[in-house]
Amino acid sequence: MSGRERVAKFVEARAFQNFIIAVIVFNAVTLGLETSTRMLAEYGRLLHTVDYVALTIFVLELAAKFYAYRGKFFRDPWNIFDLLVVGIAVIPTTGPFAVLRALRVLRVLRLISVVPSMRKVVTGLLASIPGMASIAALLALIIFVAGVMATKLFGAISPENFGDLGTSLFTLFQVMTGEAWPDIAKEIMKEAPMAWVFFVVYILVSSFAVLNLFIAVVVSGMEDELRQDIREEEAKQTEAQARANTEILDELRALRAEVAELRQNV
Repeated sequence: MSGRERVAKFVEARAFQNFIIAVIVFNAVTLGLETSTRMLAEYGRLLHTVDYVALTIFVLELAAKFYAYRGKFFRDPWNIFDLLVVGIAVIPTTGPFAVLRALRVLRVLRLISVVPSMRKVVTGLLASIPGMASIAALLALIIFVAGVMATKLFGAISPENFGDLGTSLFTLFQVMTGEAWPDIAKEIMKEAPMAWVFFVVYILVSSFAVLNLFIAVVVSGMEDELRQDIREEEAKQTEAQARANTEILDELRALRAEVAELRQNV
């Protein structure tokens, strides 16, 4: 076994992956403690030291992967994700780059690339983006139509909420989230008693219908990802079974050859 193969086997080992997960979680705790003024005053040097040690471990891990996989390293999107997250943390956090110090917490996102179940969830979400984009466009169209209607219907009654199209769109987005919409509706219903019809229909369409479509698309993406995993697992099992059958056939041929040779000798 070559050195690259040994390094690849080491970084792919379950024990090493568990160690990286532990480092990520521990580093997340220390980054959270650094937000406390009291903890930073008492243990600031220790927290910074732990942070540097964790960053060193992440850099060494990526270096080992790059050594083991070489060009194949960049074929895995998760390796590129890890490289970007760790790369941001390596940038000096002094001078004009001081604002990037807050981005160190992005290292916690490495849990997504390390934990297989999280990777599947994110992959399912990414696979759902095309369908979600269509639903987002539909939702934007509904809000725009409702915004124009609300501006014309309620602009004179409640100019602070529906005085112009921009204000109406913001108010309708607030209503869609369920934030204080009864107060807005009651204020308008003092002069337009039937205004509740508009708000009820709008909430039913935007919140209960369209937004639930997002959930349906995401669930569908998760199911597709699960089916893909099942197909890959079945393919691996089929390949393993085929190799086992081939080995058995080779052994049988060898036994037949030995028996034939014995018969000839007899």
